[in-house]
Amino acid sequence: MERVKQPSDGFYRQTTKLLIPIVLQNLLSALVNSADVVMLNFVGQEAISAVSLAAQFASILFMVFYGLGTGATMLCAQYFGKGDLRAIDVVEGIALRFSVAISVLFAVCALTIPEWMMLIYTHDPVLIALGAKYLRILSVAYLCWGVIEVYLSILRSIGRVAICTALNTIAFGLNIVLNAVFIFGWLGAPKMGVEGVAIATSLSRLIELVLVLIVSAKSPNVKLRLSYMFKRNKALFTDFMKMSVPALANDVVWGLGFSMYSVIIGHFLGSDVVAANALVSVVHNYGTMLCFGVGSAGGILLGQMIGDNRLAEAEAGAKKLMKLTVITGAIGGGIILIATPFVVHFAGFNEAATGYLRTMLLINTYYVMGAAVNTTLIAGVFRAGGDSRFGFWCDLIDMWCYGVPLGFLAAAVFKLPPMWVYFLLCTDEFVKWPWVLKHYKSRKWLKNITRDDIFEEKPADTH
Repeated sequence: MERVKQPSDGFYRQTTKLLIPIVLQNLLSALVNSADVVMLNFVGQEAISAVSLAAQFASILFMVFYGLGTGATMLCAQYFGKGDLRAIDVVEGIALRFSVAISVLFAVCALTIPEWMMLIYTHDPVLIALGAKYLRILSVAYLCWGVIEVYLSILRSIGRVAICTALNTIAFGLNIVLNAVFIFGWLGAPKMGVEGVAIATSLSRLIELVLVLIVSAKSPNVKLRLSYMFKRNKALFTDFMKMSVPALANDVVWGLGFSMYSVIIGHFLGSDVVAANALVSVVHNYGTMLCFGVGSAGGILLGQMIGDNRLAEAEAGAKKLMKLTVITGAIGGGIILIATPFVVHFAGFNEAATGYLRTMLLINTYYVMGAAVNTTLIAGVFRAGGDSRFGFWCDLIDMWCYGVPLGFLAAAVFKLPPMWVYFLLCTDEFVKWPWVLKHYKSRKWLKNITRDDIFEEKPADTH
């Protein structure tokens, strides 16, 4: 197969080309979350709290799909750099097998036992009832999401980031409009509050899936075909499992750990902190979207370089990526700091919740930097070279041996004031820095993981 030509532009220019649509996509996603919170603020503080807790399941599911997509991206970016498109089809099918199965599992649970799901995060009967209504309707979105995310991950891995952003732009924009329609009762629709948010999300996901199928039909190379799920290749399956399972486990471990922070807040710190945390999470997403976009764009570019055996160029690119991360992390902290007085004024919370909100936002002004450096290195640089195991062990120890136990001890045993508990929870990213930076300097992540002659196997291979 003809070798894929690599662009000759400088690293910063190539990164910017990928960064702009990725940041735009992240911005749109944050706008949807903001719209949910803004519109639900007119419904009531309990509506915001219930949706923020129920949405933790979507966060966990996102981490699962992100992990599967990352495993696919690690392989596909390098095989694209190598020029082997046939391998990309097989990897897509492997990822779809897992994502479809997990989507169905979450959808069935959300449809049949939403009250039990809500009990994980709160014992408040009002929040449970509201959250259960939200989850039942959202089960439709879960079914679509797995297929969408895998295909978009494949497109990103070959550099087609702009089309992914265009699809998300339409879906997210539609989500915001439908939110208004079903929450406020526009265009003759009934006012549905929390249920309206779920309906808007599910409809926008359904439409996004239809658009993805249209893009696939017109794509000259990478297609979305469920038939790929039945393609078999032992070598690629083995490589996918070696790389995707640690990446998936890493994201799930991190996602569940972060979700446990919500459990601690919901069970021990009270509804005022829950409401404040819902707004803080939205503002935090705005603060991190630029630096996280740098990590994603750089990871794709580095993966293509490594697959093309330009290891020295990839190493130099990783150093430039770190500089960009520090700069954008500082910008993100500044954004949160500037936004703080406006968010506090807008919230309209009671006095206690307002005080919590202000303190939590200030903590996030520096917390962004910790998250930015770790995400760029673990999910961007290391995974570009196929190294996903380090991130798994790093986050497993950090979240489950440090962050979660510390939070439970501080809240349930020592009964520290809520903001001291929140401050301690926000030290988790900085605890990882020494080990993450040491691994980066070791260069153990810098490996070409592609294979030659992977389709010359015996028919007996069934994996």
